[in-house]
Amino acid sequence: MKKFAYSAVATAILAVGSTGGVVFTSSAAAEVSANISIVSDYELRGFSETDGGAAIQGGFDWEHTSGFYLGTWASNVDFGEDDGTTYELDLYGGFADSFDNGFGYDVGYVYYAYPDAEFEGDSVSYDFGELVGSVSYDMDMIGFYGGVQWVVTDSASESLLESDDVYFYGGLDVPFAEVYSAGFMVGRQTFDDSDADDYTHYSASLARDAGEFGEFSLNLAYADVDDEDMRAWVGWSKSF
Repeated sequence: MKKFAYSAVATAILAVGSTGGVVFTSSAAAEVSANISIVSDYELRGFSETDGGAAIQGGFDWEHTSGFYLGTWASNVDFGEDDGTTYELDLYGGFADSFDNGFGYDVGYVYYAYPDAEFEGDSVSYDFGELVGSVSYDMDMIGFYGGVQWVVTDSASESLLESDDVYFYGGLDVPFAEVYSAGFMVGRQTFDDSDADDYTHYSASLARDAGEFGEFSLNLAYADVDDEDMRAWVGWSKSF
């Protein structure tokens, strides 16, 4: 599941900020960009989506000057030895904008698909969709963001999240020394099912912008649930 990044107005989960792209010079000007990342662990809301293993991820985004955007993003996944699911495919769209006073917003819908979902040899459906919204405030020396993601569609009882599950998050990013940035985020996952336990998770990151070589990051993640330890992972990403 792709996350909203602060630079694109708080990424889980979706407009990806680009450093380039193809610009169509017409009355309906738009930009197309692509992104790729390699991470030692695909971490989502405090848990690993790859059973602690590495992931190759990437996507494409189309953004109109009006703020309307569409995109898709994919990653390999690993949900354990009894599960045969191998990849996730996200489709999303919405509106995003930022203003001269530093405020920004992003509202949209994300559909999370797992086309080859399989458990103990049987085909299952994990797909679900969320309405997403976030706001941000950029003060140059520090940036704040926060958002909510509300599950409004699910495919079956096997869905990874079900209707009316809600996720809240907030965080900050601090750029320094021209090419570095430090970040911290806290998130709260709530479940409509009374048998499921709500939980809070925390993440911290240190990133270095390497220009045309992309961005490198060191990340820490912890979920406040039983038998979960703090995890560390590294990543590299680049937009085109």
